[in-house]
Formats: sequence, structure tokens, C-alpha cells
Amino acid sequence: MSEFEFPQSIKSRPVYGRFEIRLGRTHLMIAGSEGAEAIILLARKDKTLMAATQIVFIPGHTGDEFISELELLNSAQLYIGPSYEAAVPRIRHVLRTATMGLQVYLSGTEGFIGQAQNEAMQAGIPHSAIQTEHRGSVARRMQCVHCKGITEDVIVDPFVCSHCGLHLFVRDHYSRRIAAFQGVCVDAETPGLVPESRELYK
Repeated sequence: MSEFEFPQSIKSRPVYGRFEIRLGRTHLMIAGSEGAEAIILLARKDKTLMAATQIVFIPGHTGDEFISELELLNSAQLYIGPSYEAAVPRIRHVLRTATMGLQVYLSGTEGFIGQAQNEAMQAGIPHSAIQTEHRGSVARRMQCVHCKGITEDVIVDPFVCSHCGLHLFVRDHYSRRIAAFQGVCVDAETPGLVPESRELYK
């Protein structure tokens, strides 16, 4: 299983739970890579749920690993996309045409969940009503507070901004608006004095 228990942190840091079946006329489940596991496990609890469920799945590095299992769920619709960016128009369409009572479930990495949650929030769904379950890599989506550039899949602290080249400290401060954690220059006061990078959570 691709589950990870995040240590306690500051209030702005996202907290992930486990999917629970909620009453609703329709259900939208969006998953990236190992996030498919969460959908499959939920479906086993109540197979009738799938008749009113649209699944958007981005396999990423998992390739065909979960596709056959998702197909066997017999959901109302199953979309398998080449990338999150390619799936965004479909996600927006589903959210735009949704009726009252839509239940939203998001699973995958933090960066994936954050971006999908942002789309749902822009459609008027409060973040507190969106279920999220982390699966897969603990890499972060980081924004440099200096140049505002986004660096994907950050797994070390500090890291080098992919836009301006500054060495940034990985902070737990999180912005739902941009679906990213914040990175701050580590050697602003002592130029050139950069701590050795270490893997996150180790």
C-alpha cells in the first residue's frame, strides 16, 4: 500500500483522511497514480456507489497497473487521462454541470490533490466538504516566495528553485489558492551558507 502518516504540523498544512461513503446524488472521484487504490477500496465497501460515480484517473508512473481494476468497478463514467493538465477541462465540465449533492473525492500525491481541490473550490465547493486521501509519493509542489515560480515534485530540503535558482527552505506553510507549499531563501542573510540537503521526512 502507498500510505504515509504525515507528522503533526502547523494549521495551514493539509490534513488527509480516509475516504468514507457519503450520501449524494452523484459522486466525482479524481485520482492520480496510486490514488486509484483509495477508490478501489471504497468501491468494495458499497458496489452500488459506482452507478452514480464519475472517475477521472491519471495513471502517471503506474501505467496500466490499476486500469483493469477501475474498469471492473462499472462506474457511470471512467476517464483515463495522459496528464492532470489534459484532464482539467473534463473536471471543470463535471463541476460546472453538477447538481446539488455532488460528493467529491480526491486521492494521490499532495500536489495532485491540491490542484484538483483548487478546481473544486473555484466551482463553489468548500474545502471542508471535499474528501482527500493521500497516496503515493510525499514529494511537494513548492512556490518560491521570491520569484513566485512553482517547482513540482520536491523531495529534498533545502531545494533549488527551478525558476530563479535560489536555495529554498521547505516550509509547511500551504496556500490552497495556488495549491502549493511555500519556499523561502535559506541564505538570504548569509549568502553561500546553504545547509546540506536531506530527504523530506527522514
